[in-house]
Formats: sequence, structure tokens, C-alpha cells
Amino acid sequence: MSNVINTEFKCAFCGEQDLSLIMDFGKVALAGAFLKPEAFLKEKKYPMRLCFCNNCFAVQVVDLIDPDILFQDYFYFSSSIGTLRDHFYDYAQEVTNRFLIPSKATVLEFGCNDGVLLRPMADLEIKTLIGVDPAENVVSSINDERILIKNNYFTEDVAQEIVREHGCVDMIMANNVYAHIPDIQGTTRAIKQALSEDGVFIFEVHYLGKVIDDMQYDMVYHEHLYYYSLLSAIEHFKRYDMVIFDIKLVPIHAGSIRFYVGHKAGKHASFVSDAVKNLAKQEKIKGYDTFSSFQKFGNNVSETKDQLISLLKKIKSEGGTVAGYGASGRANTMIQYCNISEELVSYMIDDAPAKTGFYTPASHLEIFTREVLLGKDAPDYVLVFAWSFFDEIVHSNQRYIDNGGRLILPLPSVKIYPEQI
Repeated sequence: MSNVINTEFKCAFCGEQDLSLIMDFGKVALAGAFLKPEAFLKEKKYPMRLCFCNNCFAVQVVDLIDPDILFQDYFYFSSSIGTLRDHFYDYAQEVTNRFLIPSKATVLEFGCNDGVLLRPMADLEIKTLIGVDPAENVVSSINDERILIKNNYFTEDVAQEIVREHGCVDMIMANNVYAHIPDIQGTTRAIKQALSEDGVFIFEVHYLGKVIDDMQYDMVYHEHLYYYSLLSAIEHFKRYDMVIFDIKLVPIHAGSIRFYVGHKAGKHASFVSDAVKNLAKQEKIKGYDTFSSFQKFGNNVSETKDQLISLLKKIKSEGGTVAGYGASGRANTMIQYCNISEELVSYMIDDAPAKTGFYTPASHLEIFTREVLLGKDAPDYVLVFAWSFFDEIVHSNQRYIDNGGRLILPLPSVKIYPEQI
């Protein structure tokens, strides 16, 4: 049986019809589409397939959803997570010190969310700060006169408008968004147009190597279309005469990579770091340019799913109760792929106030604050869907643990904390 999917699908990066199927998640509700009970009957589900391009090595979801549907009433507010606030504070300091003269610099971030990175950059007195984001309910929370907001997608038209108003941009940033864009070629052209000759484009995304090594299939949902290896990113930017001159592996989101990209004719392209050269060699050794590596990943994920479901059923058979922690897109992918219902997980807990009282897509688990963990009906176990923020969750919920509560980690392998004696 061939692994090549229907040839109606083309690679978003190179345009070739040479895609092999890694995982088929079936029909799933949109991972970020939290809802109220009155919307249950109108809820839609969509196919979701993860594929590998044999031509340019790009890993991608091929089933595209209208961005206006994905980002309407968006629920992700980065500043609600302390780990992210700290991460972006350090990020702002680092890139400003390395690349900018603050009093003269123009910096643009698209997919700026609630300003979690732009605020610390404003504190560093960057001359001109521009945030671009399509989620009106999120960017409206920024309310900072030091930051110019464009409530839109970062398109070529928007890039041209910004250049007319402010000139070419010294630094363009995109964090956990460059993997979300259906027209990735159009957005890359917009970057190319807006970036100054010696400017730098810095973007941070989840690293494909960590997805594979830790079996992070929960990172796969319609909002996350692309899963970057260094090899695939190099191929992509070659088409636009741009060069990845440096990278940085960072632990945020259970394993991300920060790419530093410049124009081929600019000053940064003249020196490509050893970090880039070494990681490219490692990826070739691991086979990130061949389909077989990803086929093995799909098989391993299936085994992990079976282990988690077996544990939940065992707890249920023994009369135990389980709640979920972290009502995120990642959680919803795991819930739907594993077919976790209210029978196994009673409800969800999340630290973002905007989600309280809503329900998860498809599974329809109600979302509460973590205060329920201190009540008389606290669950025996908490399944930590937000497992990449495990340390922060342990710290925030130490009273629950001290009272006998236990946490279940679903990935990279299924474990219980504290370990049962």
C-alpha cells in the first residue's frame, strides 16, 4: 500500500505533489474552538492529516481551515503563563543587545498576541514598535501607547503599508506563528519586502526534532500547519535569497528552535554559525530528509496512546477520578486522538480566566479554575495536558499534591507524580 496521499495536495513550500502520510487523525473539531453548550449541535469536524514532503523535507498538515474561523474569538493569551512572560523578557533583552540600537530601531512582530514580547521591548525604549495580529479580542488587551497595533494578517499589502509609513524594518519577529500560516510563501514575501538590507528576521517555533524524540503528537492541530526541521527551513529560505545564519534551541513549549535569518546579500549571511552547520549534520544522520524516520514516529505514538488509555481505564475501574489540566490546543489534539471522554476525564482545569465556563471541542469537558483542586470533591488524579509547563503546575498546585493528589504526565512517556509506592 502506497504512503503517498491523494495528489490533489501540494506541498505548501515547494508546490510539489509528493507527500507521504505520517499520521491520519481522522475528523476532529478545531483544537482552539472552545464553546458553550448551545453551540454543541452546530460544531463542525474536519479531516486532519500530517504529511512529509519527499522533495523539500517539510512536515505539514495538509487540511487547511479558513484563518478567519481559526482566529475568531481566539482564546490563547500568552501573558497568562508565567513561564512565557519570563521567556519573552529574556528574549527581548537578548535580541535587542545583539542586533539593535534602540533609539534608532524599528521592530515589527506579527502574531504579537497580547504583547508579551513587545512590552519588554518597549521597556528597552525601542524607537518604533509595531504589532500585527488578526485576533481582535487579544490585541485589544495590549492598550500600550508605545506599541502601534495593526489588527490584521501580515500580508504583502500590510508589509507595503508599513514600509510606506515607517520605512524598512530592522527586525521582524514571529513567535509560535510562522507555523500557522496557510500562505507561507506570501508571508515570506512580505518579510522579504519589509526587512531592511541588513535586518534580521527572527522566528521561534516548536522544533520538529523534539516532536519526534518526545513523541509530541499533541503539537499537531489545524492551527499548527508546519513542523520545522533545520533542513526544511534552509530549503524554504533559499527560494527567497535568504540565509539562516544562526539558531538557538530553547526549552520553551517542551522544545522550540529560534531561527535567525537575513538577506543573502546582507551582512549577517556572511557568517553562518557552527550551531547551524552542526544541527544540519545531526538531522541528516537522524534521517529528517527521509520518510522512514517519520513513519516510525507514527507507530510509536500509537503505542503511547494505548498506554495512556490503559492507565485511565485502570483508575476508573478502581473507583478513582481524573480531571485534566491545561485546556489548550495541544490538550484537544490528545483528547480527540485518544478518544478521551467524560467517562475517563471528568472536567478540565485552566489558569486562563477567559476559558472558565467554556467546554472543550468535541469532548465537551467543562473548564474550571484550579480552585476546584482544593475543594472536597477534588479529583484523585490530574492528567496534565499542559505537561510542558509541568514544573510551574506543580508549584502552583502544591497544596493539592500535599493533600494526596497525583499528577499524570502523558508525554514523553506515561508517568505518575509523585510515584506511587
